[in-house]
Amino acid sequence: MSMPATNTSTLKGTSTVLNGLARKLVQDGLLDEGTAQEAYEKAESKKIPLVRYLVENNILDSISIANAASQEFGIPLFDINAMDLEQCVHNLVDQKLIQKHSVLPLYKRGNRLYVAVSDPTNLQALDEIKFNVGANAEPILVEDDKLCKIIEKIMEENDTTMDDLGDADLDDLDITGGDMNDRDTDTDEPDIDDTPIVRFVNKVLLDAINKGASDLHFEPYEFEYRVRFRMDGILKEMSSPPIALANKISARIKVMSQLDISERRVPQDGRMKMRLSKNRSIDFRVSTCPTLFGEKIVMRILDSASAKMGIDALGYEEDQKQLYLEALHKPYGMILVTGPTGSGKTVSLYTGLNILNTEDRNISTAEDPAEINLPGVNQVNINLKAGLTFPKVLKAFLRQDPDIIMVGEIRDKETGDIAIKAAQTGHMVLSTLHTNDAPQTLTRMVNMGVEPFNIASAVTLIIAQRLGRRLCSHCKQLAELPNEVLLSEGFKEDEVDTIQVYKAIGCDQCNEGYKGRVGIYQVMPISEEMGRIIMTGGNSIELAEQASKENICNLHQSGLKKVKQGILSLEELNRVITV
Repeated sequence: MSMPATNTSTLKGTSTVLNGLARKLVQDGLLDEGTAQEAYEKAESKKIPLVRYLVENNILDSISIANAASQEFGIPLFDINAMDLEQCVHNLVDQKLIQKHSVLPLYKRGNRLYVAVSDPTNLQALDEIKFNVGANAEPILVEDDKLCKIIEKIMEENDTTMDDLGDADLDDLDITGGDMNDRDTDTDEPDIDDTPIVRFVNKVLLDAINKGASDLHFEPYEFEYRVRFRMDGILKEMSSPPIALANKISARIKVMSQLDISERRVPQDGRMKMRLSKNRSIDFRVSTCPTLFGEKIVMRILDSASAKMGIDALGYEEDQKQLYLEALHKPYGMILVTGPTGSGKTVSLYTGLNILNTEDRNISTAEDPAEINLPGVNQVNINLKAGLTFPKVLKAFLRQDPDIIMVGEIRDKETGDIAIKAAQTGHMVLSTLHTNDAPQTLTRMVNMGVEPFNIASAVTLIIAQRLGRRLCSHCKQLAELPNEVLLSEGFKEDEVDTIQVYKAIGCDQCNEGYKGRVGIYQVMPISEEMGRIIMTGGNSIELAEQASKENICNLHQSGLKKVKQGILSLEELNRVITV
């Protein structure tokens, strides 16, 4: 696509030569000559495009300017909102150029790079992009306001860069490191103290906290290095620092976590704390893993405040909440929370511990490792290298006059037997297992070798859970779905005519139509009939049938309730729960 010649004729009665777009706007009657001349001069003095000045000052709307520019320069007008931004090649061009000229590279064909512009007269922008990329830059005309919003969104998503960090006080963040083994490390390597690296890593950590991320992934590849955040359960790329900095970044993180920076051949686990204020600090659990092209580092953000949100914030239905509270306040028994990694089991357990955490109770936990620090609770980290296993810690707890014991995970028969013995001898025990739903938890323990009669007598409640992305309240819209679809999803016939199902849209207040997450639960108390099924060798199918007879909702049914409440979309429910 070639740039048309610019008409440079002078309009009578003006003291400034108006050409190109300004001249066309006057000719079409969109501006009078005086206004056009004044706008042209002020845009020049402010060093911004004429189009930007006209739109920002509400002199003309962007669509009128775009139509006039399309006619004047013979460039088709394109709706940039119809572009799939995931396919956009903006990373090919220096972000400074994109911000400087308000242009956006869209796609590349051979030696031609097609660039969205709102001011086709900005030949300097196309020339600089051509020099930067080494390809011919061809303009595609778009509306200025839409272009600005998309550029702003892209810049926000990629604001974790090595540049322009000087304004933030990133050097003096209070970060202390330490893992459960208190390794001695050599932190005298000079490269890791480079100020830009320190600021970059600190900026990434702060961005992750501010964006509500749960995990950070630092990933080296052969020709690139990327940083991703897991937000609302979905990984999203946030930054691409130069691959040459990979070793420095990993060394910096390892020093902060008191890991051995000279050891790159085996995985390491560490921990560090970032103090944000006198009253709030954030813990990071750090894991390194050697890959083909360097060390991948994953950091889990552990916010103690999440355990103090209160049970009402977790998403339990009212009857489910009451069942959990009743089980917590029994003098003894076992509560099991089950679900895959990242389903919120730890938060559910610690919310229960926080409710029980009073002066008159002795609470002890054994975890691998402890994820949330809770004052008033005696927390022990498992240390396999030192021989400190779950069974050893549990045996020690039973000699420590406990009231409540939490076991991070029941992994084997010995741990299960000791935990059940504690529940049978007057203690409240809380723990987790990795199973798909509540009925499968009981059969999983039987398969471990735990005696069925012990399970039936000790386990009082099982909670299976998942986390789903919560619909954004600002932009969610009603989804028009046929009754047949609603029935196939599990809704009842008497519901489909009145039910309101919402879908995700996306706005500047959320992340692709979702904001935050909510728990989906199956809360199953162990009744006498369920105990009988366990002791007679029944399987998870029989237990699920009995749970249904007792009106206990399974995970999918609980999710449908949240769909009806406008909290979840059907798409999100089907993503996290497979029927």
